[in-house]
Parts: sequence; structure tokens; C-alpha cells
Amino acid sequence: MENHPWHFSSIKNNNMKTLSLVIAFAGICHLTACKNEKKPRSTTETPVANQVSEKSKISDYKIEFGKVSPKSIFRNDSLSIWGGSMVKGEDGLYHMFYSQWPKKIGWEWVNYSVIAHAVSESPFGPFEHKDFALPDRGAEFWDGSTTHNPTVHKFNGKYYLYYMGNTGDKKIVSTPGKPKINWVHRNNQRIGVAVADSPNGPWKRFDKPVLDISPNDDALDALMTSNPSVCQMPDGKILMVYKAVGKKDPLPSGGPVVHMVAIADSPTGPFKKYPDPVFTFEGERFPAEDPYIWYQDGKFRAIVKRIKNNGKKREFSLVHYDSEDGIQWEKAKYFEISKRIVEWENGRTQQFEHLERPQVYMENGEPIALLCAADTLDAKGVRESFNIQIPLKIEKIAN
Repeated sequence: MENHPWHFSSIKNNNMKTLSLVIAFAGICHLTACKNEKKPRSTTETPVANQVSEKSKISDYKIEFGKVSPKSIFRNDSLSIWGGSMVKGEDGLYHMFYSQWPKKIGWEWVNYSVIAHAVSESPFGPFEHKDFALPDRGAEFWDGSTTHNPTVHKFNGKYYLYYMGNTGDKKIVSTPGKPKINWVHRNNQRIGVAVADSPNGPWKRFDKPVLDISPNDDALDALMTSNPSVCQMPDGKILMVYKAVGKKDPLPSGGPVVHMVAIADSPTGPFKKYPDPVFTFEGERFPAEDPYIWYQDGKFRAIVKRIKNNGKKREFSLVHYDSEDGIQWEKAKYFEISKRIVEWENGRTQQFEHLERPQVYMENGEPIALLCAADTLDAKGVRESFNIQIPLKIEKIAN
């Protein structure tokens, strides 16, 4: 009884029963009052109920394209141009890093691509070529013959340019309109990163890949690693999703072609690989390619090139995944984004042969543009490839 709010100094024996009933009744009233009492709320306190409510409001994204301006095409008559990625510099200019190689030699990206640099006063162009960020540097280097598929980011005051590099014999095996692939270069693909204090360079390259193949022959990335996509996680770590090819299927192509996850404490690694592939479809050996990942509104988001096989025909589209932790990915509620179709400012729509290598550009924390590699075929089947900058329209829909 010493913890009860009332204290009685003397109690007669013949009144004990009555007194016990009174005390019990008073206790019930006291507990009821405590239960119903509303505690004053600090004006700076966020109620737990509201915190839970805010977490439950993590948005589903419905991603659509806006109309594209004619100035938002970056092309060159004598060059094949592929896969631009963009960052804004301290100079106020927009810096795009892209792949290029001579058009006259055919679709020889895997052995002749170099990463170049263009600038614009607007994220939607027009862009003007400035210089070469990662040129050839000699076949003795792991990335000395080819640099390709850049993705550029600014982390903690420095600029990081991730890319695919390889080395090989530089043998040309295709002609315009009749693409073939040099398997030596293709299977020597590895992931690298270059670092600079400014998007104008100079870019410091490394003597080893930032993400190499795994040493065991049964690994999903035992043959090659390529096409990195990276973002900074809320805890400051670096998340990478990358293309991997193993040796299970017959060489030289190998396979299956999957995507894997790796995480590092630093933008320059080392990266810890996770064992399970992502963006998979049961029974498909090459279901996806070219993811771009970012973190926003409590989730990791990804725009991915989907490769759907209809018999012997492949259908390409851009689709949308999301993830709570960056390791396990699920199809987003609004999965389909585009079947390679854009609408121009004059109202005309166009479907490209390919619309891929999606790279999201964010400004003030919001995605505003999607850079894509696009192409058309002429009457002889010769590929005309270029970069296109597409305005993004994202509707955020609370769960």
C-alpha cells in the first residue's frame, strides 16, 4: 500500500472490509483518469503516430516523359554517340560525359569507344563537345583500349566517373549496317572509376578496376563486369548495381547475363559483393540491362532497360523498380515507363530502335531530366546513334 497515493494513519478492524472497497474504487478511478489524461505536447516534438504515418506515406513513383525539344539531341555526322551522363559543375555549366567512336568503322563500341566531355548552359542542351575525359592510354592498361558507358556523380565535394574499360587487339570485325562483336574486348570488360576535383578534370585513373571479376569459375560475374550504376546511401556508403556475365553458358558469349549488387564505404572501394542477382525473370538468361539507381523519399529507385523475348524477337522498353535496402529489388507499382517512344514539342511522336542507357539528372533533390542513348536505322540498316535529354514528369503517389 506504500505506493498508493492515499495514506491512512489508523484503521479500525471492524471497518477493514468497507475501507478495502473504498480503496479499490478509488484506485480504479485514479487509473482511469491517468489513462484518459492527455499529456501536453511540445511544439517541436513529432508524435510517434505521425512518424509511423510519415513512414507509411513513402511514395510510389509514376514516371512519365515530357515533350522533347529539338535542341535536346546531341549528335555528330561522323561519330556514333552513346550513353550520356550529366553533372552540374561549380562553374554553373552542365557537364555531360558520353561514349563516342568513328561511325565509318561500324558498331565497334566494344573496342573503339572513348569517353568524351561536352558542356551546356542548360540540362536540355544544346551541348558542345569540349575534350576527352578518358581517352585510350595503351593496351598494357586494363582500360587502355576502350572506355565506355560513363555515369558521373559528385560525392562529398569530389567528382567520380564510373565506367567500363577493357583492353585487346583493336581488331575491327563489323562494317556499317552489319554489326559484329570483338569477343576479346567484350570479355575483358571491367568496371573502373576516375576521380577529379572538377568535371573539367584532370581525371585520375587507377591501375586496377574498382570492381573486378570474381576468381571462382562458377560465380555469376566470373567472365566480365560492366555497366556500373551507383548512388550514395543514407548512411554515406556507396551502392553499386552492375552487369555481370558468368561462364555457365558456352563461350565466347558466356552467360547468363544478370545484375548484381555491391556496397563500399568509399566511392573508390573496395566493394563487397552480394550473392543474389536482381531484375531477374524466371527462365530468361538476359532479361535486363543499363539500370540507373538513385535514393529518394525513403526508397531506392531504378530505371532499367527491359529485354523481353518474344520468340526470336527481342522487345526493349524502360521499366521501373524500387527497393527498401538497395539489395532486394521489386517491380515498382507503376512498372512500365516507355516502349522507346518520345513526343516532340511539335506534338509528333517517335519510336526509336533503341532508347537505353537511362541516366537521371537531379537538381535540388528532384529528377528533372533523363539522358538516354537513342538510335534510328537508315535504308541500308546503318545505325544513327545520339544522346537525347528528356524532361521527366514524376507523380508521387502516397501508399
